[in-house]
Order: sequence, then C-alpha cells, then structure tokens
Amino acid sequence: MSAAEALSQVPSDASAVDRQEFPPVRSRRMSTRFLRSELRLIYGRRRNIAGMAVLAVVPIIIAFAVRYSGSPRGGGGEGGFIGQATNNGLFVGLAALTVELPLFLPLAVAVVAGDAVAGEANVGTLRYLLARPVQRTRLLAVKYLGVLIATITAVLLVAVVGVGFGLALFGAGPVTLLSGTQVSTAVGLWRLLLVCGYLVICLAAFGAMGLFVSTLTEQPIGATIAVVGLALLSQILDSVTQLSAIHPYLPTHYWLSFGDLLRDPISTDQIVPGIVSAVVFGAIFLAAAWARFGSKDITS
Repeated sequence: MSAAEALSQVPSDASAVDRQEFPPVRSRRMSTRFLRSELRLIYGRRRNIAGMAVLAVVPIIIAFAVRYSGSPRGGGGEGGFIGQATNNGLFVGLAALTVELPLFLPLAVAVVAGDAVAGEANVGTLRYLLARPVQRTRLLAVKYLGVLIATITAVLLVAVVGVGFGLALFGAGPVTLLSGTQVSTAVGLWRLLLVCGYLVICLAAFGAMGLFVSTLTEQPIGATIAVVGLALLSQILDSVTQLSAIHPYLPTHYWLSFGDLLRDPISTDQIVPGIVSAVVFGAIFLAAAWARFGSKDITS
C-alpha cells in the first residue's frame, strides 16, 4: 500500500477519533473523607471527651447551686445573669458562658488547635499523611475546619446544657434584658443564639492562633500551654487600667462585649469592633500558619 493510499484511509474528522480513543474524563466530587477522619480523631480522643464533660458540668452546677441556695444578689457580669436565672432558665446558659469564657472555653479550643499539627508530628503520622499525597494547604484547611467545628460544639454544649437544666429547674417566662426591657422566651433564645455566634467568632480567631503555634512544635501539650498562656496574659493586660492604650489591640479585649447583644436595641459599639478584631487576628495567624507550614521541613 502506498503512502498516498494509507493517508486516504485516515478519517477527516479528527474530533471523532478523539472521542473514540479518549473519552471525556468525569469530574470527581469533592470528598469529605479527610474532614470526617479529622472529626473522628477530635471527638474520639479521651482528653477531648473529658474536656467536653467539664464544660457541660459547669452549667449543671450553676443551675443546682442557684436552685437550692436561693437567688444571689444581682449585679454585673455573671452575678447578674445568675440572679436572673430564678426568673427564666435561659440565664443559666448565659451565666455558664460568662463563667467559662475566661479559661475553660479557651482551654477546650487550645487543646484541639494545639494538637492539630503538632499531634500528627508527635506520633509520626504527619510525613505519611502528606505522602498520600495531601497538599499542605488542604491539610491545614481541614485542620482549621476541625478546630472551628469543635469550637462551635463547645460553645453550643455549654449553652444548651445550661438552658436545658435552667428551664427544667426554673421554667420559662419573660426575659428581662440588660436595658430593662422584657421580651418573650423565643426572642430570648434568639438573643442567646446571637451570643453563641459572637463567641464562636472570637474563639475561632483564638483557634487560628493555636493552629499557628501547633506548626511551630512537635509537642501538642506545649502548644496548648503556650496558647492558653497567651490568652491569660492578654486578659491580665486587659485588666490593667494603666495599659488602656493597648487594650483594643488585645485578642481577648472584646470577648465579654456579648452583653451588648442583650440590650434593646442591640448596641454595636463593641460588637462590631469585636468581630473586626477577631477576623483580623484570625486572618493574621492563619496566614502565619500557612507560611510556616508551607515551608516547614517534615521530619516526622
């Protein structure tokens, strides 16, 4: 057969050949397997389960203490919320959030965030995890998403247990806001949900800080202690009036501003700066974690 005859047998429609020999590749759906594995790791660890149990016990103690010891004097902060608990059980959840915010909630978030990367390096699975292969950016994103979900769980756990035991022991009724206005129980629940959302935003920024520290070490306990220490240091500095100039720049300064969500109308003078501060701190430390982890030599 001559070359001319061979060429004459080649189909003129090249696209038809392409369709026959190279079928279109189907796009794969984004898998959540990695995230589900991370959540099983978080909620399966005994120390995390123990931490959640401690978070849940505090509102129970508050509810029974108020129920069987009488109503405490009113006032600001958690004392005022506890005093209102006898009128409406919703305030048990608010009081528990206020009591646990300085230490217990940050500690719960720090344990998960500090263990995110350092825990993998400590047990020697980080190198094998990246060899699957898993992109470092994706791994860091999944780790932070796990921290965020754990943060939401911790805040809602305190609020739900507090409201549940509060309503069981004191019942529901008109909710008296900090401004003196009375609203229905449904509106009170909505305000409580707003408080939970605000605290999640604040603690999510704290979780980003913990994730960054976790990329600096292979010891999760050390990362946890360092992050909790930073939170306590920030709160100590925030209590020193002589340092008022730096207070707005501290990561914990606006945490207790959620009380503005319990006014009528809602005051945004502290809430908006608090959200902005949390977003800025979260973005800074997530970027720092990405820069550090992206250039880190994985030896374990």
